[in-house]
Amino acid sequence: MTVGAVGPPGARVFYFQARQADRLLSLKLEKEQVLFLAGGLSEVLADLASPAAVPGETDLELEDPVEAEWAVGSMQLAYDSTTDRVVLVAKEVGGPEEDDQSEGQTALEPPATGTATARIALTRDQAAGVIEHGKRLLRGGRPPCPLCGYPLGQDHSCPKTNGHRPPAM
Repeated sequence: MTVGAVGPPGARVFYFQARQADRLLSLKLEKEQVLFLAGGLSEVLADLASPAAVPGETDLELEDPVEAEWAVGSMQLAYDSTTDRVVLVAKEVGGPEEDDQSEGQTALEPPATGTATARIALTRDQAAGVIEHGKRLLRGGRPPCPLCGYPLGQDHSCPKTNGHRPPAM
């Protein structure tokens, strides 16, 4: 399990990948969803014993081919104490929030009808790896504007300056 991005900062596409045997699942995420995932996993792990080992950086790279099966609209995190796993339930964008198609499915199996849902169980070690890799990934983006906090770039029009001048740095 990992998160990653393809493309240069400012034009990156973010992904979550999970593998089950020979099946690779790639889901498209927004940058804010990567932030939510890293933060949510951190909160879940804060209440548990520390992971034994965090996967190495090379183990957390995206696997090719990186082709999203669908874009994630909502995510939920929970801890299953019977299996000692952090469970991530990701639902396809545009689907009804209350429509739970995950019942009776294997982790990476697409639904027969309705909204696509992935139910992914992570070990504490995997969750810690996703947290660290996600934070590193987010730090590698464009720096924030010191005035408004939005990412700086050639197309940045700072709302704090009302478009009259570029932000002073």
